[in-house]
Amino acid sequence: MSFEPIGAITIVVGLFCLLFGTRSTVVAFVVFCTLGSAAALLLGGANIQPAHLFLVFLAISTLFWRKTSIAMLEALKITEPGFWLLCLVLYGVLSSYVMPRLFADATYIIPLGTSEHLSTTDGAVPLGPVSSNLTQPIYLIGDLVCFLMITTIGSTRRGLETLATALIAYAATNIAFGILDLVTSATGTQEALQFIRNAQYTFHDEETVGTMRRIIGSWPEASAFASMTLGALGFTGMLWLCGRKPLITGPLALLSLLFVVISTSSTGLVGSVVVLGLLYVTALLRCSMRPQDRFSAATVVLGPLLLCLIVLLALVTEGVAERIYEYVDTLILSKAQTESGVQRSYWNALALRNFFDSWGLGVGLGTNRTSSFPLAVLSNVGVPGAIFYLLFIATVFGVRRGESRSFPSDVRAASRIACLSLLTGSIVAGPTVDQSLLFYVFAGVASAWPERERRPAAQAAAGLIPDPLALASMRSALR
Repeated sequence: MSFEPIGAITIVVGLFCLLFGTRSTVVAFVVFCTLGSAAALLLGGANIQPAHLFLVFLAISTLFWRKTSIAMLEALKITEPGFWLLCLVLYGVLSSYVMPRLFADATYIIPLGTSEHLSTTDGAVPLGPVSSNLTQPIYLIGDLVCFLMITTIGSTRRGLETLATALIAYAATNIAFGILDLVTSATGTQEALQFIRNAQYTFHDEETVGTMRRIIGSWPEASAFASMTLGALGFTGMLWLCGRKPLITGPLALLSLLFVVISTSSTGLVGSVVVLGLLYVTALLRCSMRPQDRFSAATVVLGPLLLCLIVLLALVTEGVAERIYEYVDTLILSKAQTESGVQRSYWNALALRNFFDSWGLGVGLGTNRTSSFPLAVLSNVGVPGAIFYLLFIATVFGVRRGESRSFPSDVRAASRIACLSLLTGSIVAGPTVDQSLLFYVFAGVASAWPERERRPAAQAAAGLIPDPLALASMRSALR
């Protein structure tokens, strides 16, 4: 085991946050989710990221209160998303041990971790246990704990406000790391960021596309940076449409979009089109003459005009249209013919074969690597895991909570857009079932229901719940 400097920083920050209270602990935890290339602890071949280590401090500041502990247990009811996520985790943990042994040598896999078998020239090995059968279940358990705690924190109005602030801080921190990546690359001082790039991953921090350097920020590669920035774009863009802190969320959304586009990631480029489409459709649905909807109305009217203006400028400016086409062609249109595209297609084809060779049960959580989240789910945890995940998503998105156009409703809507944004990136290039802690932070906020906290008081005020003092008086009179 190796304890890294960033791990020491994480513990020190965690201890200070416990002194300052739950609010600071929540904000720090969400900000730590930006450090996707850092390892607080190195356990053999496993990386324990700072955010996973900080979960301990979040649990201490949250679950020692009886009320929050009860709220966390209520999040596991069969009608709540937490129950179906728990089912996915239980099946995933069981499959990670049983399936690689039950179906040993029945098919070939692209191992996610290290295998005892020698790989073929294309990287495939016979199915069997791999090192990631241990690490991936731990990550998925962390996702469950994260989701339950975030849902619990968001069960109060103050908690939901804290989470909204924390996610805005995440967006700003992610952009700051993107800028630092550009500055250190331009000045030859990349070593300054090595303390947060210490995980045992393959880093792609020196790659270029044409004359443009790929931006990775605080992530191992451009694809991961762009995917996580899509979540920030969806969240801040939706809050801006709702008129929530527009002077902060608007610029953050524009900067996030800019970094997604210039990151040279095909995942980001495809995902940005989907996210912008979601935001525009949402603006259409919210558009009205009410003051709080003025940003949605402006987007509906000015959005198409701005797009037409950009297209016209690109066409009339010599050489711009050709360079834009070359950029899109390199990242998307010709991607399938590149070495990376061919490799990823082979991974996906083999993952689909793994699904059928395991009779739809999956080869076990963490066993194989893919390049698309749906195939990762089907090949790792099979039909049962896919059903549990779909029920989880359905209960996150399908249950109506609270009143529309209120602050909690707007934050939930922004979190749902962010979830869809991250899911888009995962569908394009997601290698594992684990979607990162950030996805489950957004899912937890989308499932939060602070209005239920005020429901008993409101019912009592309306006379729906009898007043205990009045009942006592009635009993005395009857005697």
